[in-house]
Amino acid sequence: MQANERFYKIDKDFRNPYARDRDRIIHSGSFRKLEYKTQVFLNQEGDFFRTRLTHSIEVSQIARSITSHFGLNESLAEAIALAHDLGHTPFGHIGGDTLDECLRKDGFKNGFEHNFQSFRVVSSLEKRYKGFDGLNLTFATLEGILKHSYPYKKNFLPEWIDEKFNLETHPSIEAMIVDRADEIAYMSHDIDDGINSGLIDFDDLRESKLIVEILQKVKSEGILEDEDEMFRYRFSSHLINHLIYSLLEYSKGKIKSSEVMSATISSKDEIPVGFAPELETKIKKLKKLLFNKLYQHQDIVIKMFAGKQAIRGLYGALMQEEKMLPKFFYELLDKKQKHRVVADYIAHMSDRRALSLYNEMYGKL
Repeated sequence: MQANERFYKIDKDFRNPYARDRDRIIHSGSFRKLEYKTQVFLNQEGDFFRTRLTHSIEVSQIARSITSHFGLNESLAEAIALAHDLGHTPFGHIGGDTLDECLRKDGFKNGFEHNFQSFRVVSSLEKRYKGFDGLNLTFATLEGILKHSYPYKKNFLPEWIDEKFNLETHPSIEAMIVDRADEIAYMSHDIDDGINSGLIDFDDLRESKLIVEILQKVKSEGILEDEDEMFRYRFSSHLINHLIYSLLEYSKGKIKSSEVMSATISSKDEIPVGFAPELETKIKKLKKLLFNKLYQHQDIVIKMFAGKQAIRGLYGALMQEEKMLPKFFYELLDKKQKHRVVADYIAHMSDRRALSLYNEMYGKL
C-alpha cells in the first residue's frame, strides 16, 4: 500500500446528507448552465449583471446566514438555494411563461411550471448514475425545491408525488428561509443592476418608503449619490442587512433552534419565517414599483420579446421535427411524450444556446 492510499479509502461518506446534496447540485451540468441564463439582463449584455448562477449563489449566502443564526441546518438550506432555479428556461420568467403558453395552446393542460421543472431536473433529467435517473438527493432537499414556502397542490402532478411529498403541508423551515432569501436577493440585486444599466435611478425609486429609509442610511455614512459605484454598493449592503435583521427579529419567537430540520407544518399554520406586516406592505409596494419602472422598461421588454419569439420558434420547429433533438433528449422519446421532451430540452438551454439554435433555424433574430 502506498503511503497516501489510506486517505482515499473512506468507507463512509465524510459529509452529512445535505452537504452531499449540495455537492451533487454544484457539480451538475444544469447548475453550470445557470451562468448563461437570464436574471433580468441577458448574459451577453455585460460582465457585471447578475445571472441565474450569481443569483443562486447570493440566495445561498443569505439563506446560510439566516439558518446559522437560528441553529438550523445550513447545508440543507444551501442545497435548496443552489437548486431552486435549475428549472428556469432561457430568458427568465418570460421564457417559462411562453413555453407554458405553447404547451397549453397545443392542448397539454399541464403546461410548464419552473418549480416542478427544477424538481424534474434533479430527480429525473440529470443522469449521473447507471441504475437510476437524477442526482439521488434527500427527501428534504427535493421537498424544498418543489414547495418553497407553501403547499404545492397542483392538479397536473403525478399521483405518486402527492403521496410521497404530502403537498398539503409546508416544507421544512430551511426551505421557507430560502424562499425569503430569494426575495431579499433579487430585490437588492435587480435594483443594483437596473441602476448600473442606466435604465432606472434612485429618483425613480423614491416612491418607495423602504428605499427612502435605506438611502438615508447610506447618506449617513457621508457617501454622495454621485459616487456611483460606492453608493450602489453601500445601498445594496444596507438593504440586504435591513431585510435580514428585520426577518430575524420578527421570526425569532416563531423559530426555535431545536426545530427538527425537516419538520413540516400544516397549511393552516402561520408561516414562521417572514417580516412584520408593515414591512411586508413596503416590500409589496417596492416590487410593484420595480415591475413598472424596471421589468417593464422598454429596453427590457424588447429583449424579452425577442426571447419569446425564440421560445415559440424552437418549440414549433422541434415539435414538427424531433430529429433535431440532441441524442440524449431524442432517446427520451421512447419513454415520454414528445411535448414533454421538447419542453425539457428548451428549458435545459442557456440563453445563448437558445438564440444560436433559433438563428440557425430561422436566420438572425
